[in-house]
Order: sequence, then C-alpha cells, then structure tokens
Amino acid sequence: MRLDPGVLRDRLLDATGTVLIQRARITGPLNLDGTEIKALVRFEECEFDGPVSLEAASTLALSVTHSRLPGLRAPTAHIGGRLDLRGTTVDGALNLVHAHIGGGLRLDGARLIHPEGTALEAGGLVMEGGVYCDSGFEAEGLVGFPGAQLPGGLWMRGSRITVGEPDLIAFNGDGLTASTVRLSHGFSTDGRIRLRGAQIEDLLTFAGAELRSDTSSLMCVGARAEALDLRFAAAPRGRVNLRNAHFTRIQDTPATWPPSLGLDGLTYDWLEATAPRRRDDVTNRLAWLRRDGGYRPQPYEQLGLNYRRLGHDDEARRVLLHRQRHRRATLGLASRLWGHLLDATVGYGYRPWLAGLWLALLTAAGWGVFRTHHPVPNKAGEGPPFHALVYTLDLLVPVGGFGQRDAWHWDGTGPQSLAYALVVIGWVLTTAVVAGVTRTLNRN
Repeated sequence: MRLDPGVLRDRLLDATGTVLIQRARITGPLNLDGTEIKALVRFEECEFDGPVSLEAASTLALSVTHSRLPGLRAPTAHIGGRLDLRGTTVDGALNLVHAHIGGGLRLDGARLIHPEGTALEAGGLVMEGGVYCDSGFEAEGLVGFPGAQLPGGLWMRGSRITVGEPDLIAFNGDGLTASTVRLSHGFSTDGRIRLRGAQIEDLLTFAGAELRSDTSSLMCVGARAEALDLRFAAAPRGRVNLRNAHFTRIQDTPATWPPSLGLDGLTYDWLEATAPRRRDDVTNRLAWLRRDGGYRPQPYEQLGLNYRRLGHDDEARRVLLHRQRHRRATLGLASRLWGHLLDATVGYGYRPWLAGLWLALLTAAGWGVFRTHHPVPNKAGEGPPFHALVYTLDLLVPVGGFGQRDAWHWDGTGPQSLAYALVVIGWVLTTAVVAGVTRTLNRN
C-alpha cells in the first residue's frame, strides 16, 4: 500500500482513538511540525521515503515498529504516552532534543545509522518513563543524552555503538540525571563514553561491557551515583577517569582494571575487596592507585579512610606509609635522604615499633662490646660501678640519663668511636621518632 504524505497528514490530524497503518509505503516527507494529534498513531512494517518531522508537535503516543525511515525529528515535541521504535531502522538522525515523553522510549532492536554525526540526539530530553535500548540496539554515530532527565533509567544492555575512531565520543551523558544507567551485559563501543557531572540515584554499571577506545574509554569526572560497577568484560584499552566523582559503593576486579585511571578527588563510602585476605587486598589497591600516574595524596588518604571506616587500622597505616614513599620520589635529594631515614627508623611514624627494634639491636651490640672493653672512671674510687648495658642505654638515650655516661670516659684506647656513634645515632633516632610521630598525629 502506498500513501501520499499529504493525505496521511490530514488523516492523522482528523483522527481520534487509534490509527493503525501496516505494511505501507509513505512516498515522501511527513511534516507534522507544530500540530496536535489527538490519536494514538501506530506504524507497523512501513517504509518511509522521506523523513518524519514532529517539531513542537503533540500527540498521545507514537509507535513506528519494524519499519524503515530516513530520519525522525521531534525536538520540543510532547508525546503523552510512549514513543516506540522497536525493530526500526533510522537511516539518519533521531532528534529528540528537549522533547517531553510521558511514557517510555523503546528502541529495543532498533538501528540508528548516521555515521557522520549524531545518531540519537536527546539533549535535554525529559522522560516520565525509562529509555530502553536493549535486545540488539545498534547505533552508527554518537548517542547523546546531555542534560536529559531519565527518572525511569537508561537501559542499554547488549547495545552496540560504533563511531569508527577511538578519539570520537560514542556516548555523551554529560549532566544527565537518571535513576539508573546500565551500559552493561554485552554493551560495546569503539569510542569514548562521557558522563561528566551525571547524577544517578541508584546504579551506574558497566558490568560485562567492552570499551575499545584506546584514548579515553570512560570519563565520569564529577559524576555522582549510589553504586558504580566497573566489572568490565575485558580491561578497557584507554583511560577511565573518575576524578572528583562520588559513589557510595564501588565494585571492580583487578582482572579488568584499565591501564590508566584518574582517581584524584574520587570519594566513596565502600570499596569492594579484591582478595579474600586483607593483606592481598591492600597490595592490589596500592597497585590500583599507582595507575593514576604521578603523586597525588588524596587517593591514598581516601583509601586509608576506607580501611579505617572498616576497622582495618593496620591496612590504613600501610596505605598512608606508601603515600609518604610515593611522595618522597618527588622531592629533592636532601628531603629524599631524610625521608629514607624516617622510613627506616619509624616508617614515617606509621611503624613506631621500628624504633624499638633499632634500640634493641644497638643496645645488644653496645652491651656485647662494652662487656669486654671498659672505659675508665672520671675520678678513681668515685661514681657508680660500670655496667655495660646501662652505659649503652645512657649513650643511646639523649634525654635524662643513668649516671654512667658522665662518670666514665675513654682514654684513647678501646671502642671510643662506637661510643660516639651511639650518641649520634641516639640523637638521630630520637629526632626521627619525634618527627614521624608528630607528622602522623598532625595528619590523623
């Protein structure tokens, strides 16, 4: 059946109830701009020779299923019910900029073909229901929802977007608000995904997704979501940028970590463990932080806070110790040497027990030497008797004293150099302990 677009327009404007058109060929462009259609319009298995335009129009509902048309424009249109394009091929742009759709947007199994531009342009789209692009949805060209309001969520499970170049944006969700965004379970693209400033009430998931861009696979700078699932089908080839984003919960797996991560400013309340043993989990997470590149303190502090919140203080201290070690590599020579000393003696204050170990080892060494090599008394017959252990401690502890150091001296023979060395080491060790512990208290 062949239909003239002018005749069809008149029929739609005069109709009420439901208009069903099946297996028809519309022989030219169908222009319905600014019109008010009081019927439910359904096209099934139809062929359009020209584009359909509904700019600023209003209709109860529109269904174009298992059909083919060279483009559909509906900017600022108001569709009271559902817009259904299931199984339809659109050889051109689908334009829904600032449209208002009272029901759902169904694109299951649809194909949008506009490789030189935007296949789905839905900036500012206001939905009352969800956007469903499941069951084999394909787009050749950009899919864009910048600033869209999607309270029913965006469902793109198993969808495919191709743009032909890894530097090109395949999906633009900057500033969108949604209940959930699911680019998952077989979702794939060869371009970049952008969700800058997106606000998602529940789940943002890429579980089982394949991101093949080798430049910037995923950008979620400033995004917010209740949960983030980064358990990709395979490791993304490009950078995943989560800077200044916040997620209540994050799930991921080391097997699919991208080669480069942007983590500076990222905050979270719970981070899924990567290994059954906490020690192995910390090792993995430290490797995770190093994928950020360069030294940035905030990701270490956030990870340490996560472990402290879980009651894992030892793991938190280990993370903060590695933060200091990473920072040390960025300092000048003198600062690096002092950092190595703090690390070796007290672990930058996060391992104060190291000072006790050094004290025990040096005390044992001094005691062993001074038992067989005695100093001479300052005044014969006066002062306390010599005691090798107490004398060693008196040399190592620079504050106070046990009376041994002032009562005995070396006459040029014996291990005088060892005694001097213990005095110097004692001062250095004490200074390092005070500096390390003070730094820890100030930071925590």
